[in-house]
Amino acid sequence: MKVSDFNYDLPEELIAQHPVEPRDASRLMTLDKVSGVISHKDSFRAILDELREGDVLIFNNTKVIPARLYGERKGTGGKVEVLLLTPKGEHLWECLVKPGKKCQKGQELSFGANLEAVIVDHTAFGGRLIQFKPNGNFDEIINDIGEMPLPPYIHEKLEDKDRYQTVYAKEKGSAAAPTAGLHFTPDLLQEIQNKGVQIGFVTLHVGLGTFRPVSAESIEDHDMHKEFYHVSEETAELVNRAKAEGRRVIAVGTTSVRTLESAATDIGLVHSGSDWTQIFIYPGYTYKMVDALITNFHLPQSTLLMLISALAGREHCLAAYEEAVKEKYRFFSFGDAMFIR
Repeated sequence: MKVSDFNYDLPEELIAQHPVEPRDASRLMTLDKVSGVISHKDSFRAILDELREGDVLIFNNTKVIPARLYGERKGTGGKVEVLLLTPKGEHLWECLVKPGKKCQKGQELSFGANLEAVIVDHTAFGGRLIQFKPNGNFDEIINDIGEMPLPPYIHEKLEDKDRYQTVYAKEKGSAAAPTAGLHFTPDLLQEIQNKGVQIGFVTLHVGLGTFRPVSAESIEDHDMHKEFYHVSEETAELVNRAKAEGRRVIAVGTTSVRTLESAATDIGLVHSGSDWTQIFIYPGYTYKMVDALITNFHLPQSTLLMLISALAGREHCLAAYEEAVKEKYRFFSFGDAMFIR
């Protein structure tokens, strides 16, 4: 299957540059994964009408760290930009670095009076392994000097860092937000539970894979980057009970999908615990745990568009995206939502 099979035309003005207020005021498209029937809702709050008693909603409670750092190369004073991706040890991080050619092994970096670093190695996919040397608490320093790592298609500055966090974000470690969750407010979550819908949480720290385009011509040749995930015993029991009783398991976001499917066995049970996943879901994949999905609209030719196509079919998804463009939905991280049921 070709990467080009997952292309679509998107006018640039439909790429959302800022979040809507309030969070649940975004629009919602619904897509029936069997029939391909599409419907439109003026507000994300209409998700209440789509959920039913006994459903299980699974959220990714990862928390984005302000992972974009600006500093200089010691010795030359040249500017450097570092994006923290994956912790590898005590103050040791896998990072993306610009300019990469001028940041080779042994290069020392400075990020102000309280943080210095040295590049200790190259990594796969063109990254760098960087050992940081904080003068004080590392997390507090990063929170003070770091910026939220907004995707490159967002050109407007984010005034409120919390708008790139879900309201239930808890476990620090992501380089990007699980954006399907940005539509939920505390009040909406309470109303969902009042309806008899059960809620559970998993953790997947979003890493380099979010920033990497599919470069291979054939999707089967694409290598996914490893990402860390955790499933608690409580969440595993919640999901397994729902599956045994024939109730729907609904993932909020593609990261929740990847976590549940990574932790699933061939006989349809989710194991609790922590691990690293490189799961790549594309058409032909048989879902083991996820019955439905709340998600945003994804980039052309992206692994995320391939993931939803595995759930609802490529033709149905591309037809829905064509309809979304026609109806001027807002796309990507700060955009509108889709419920694939």
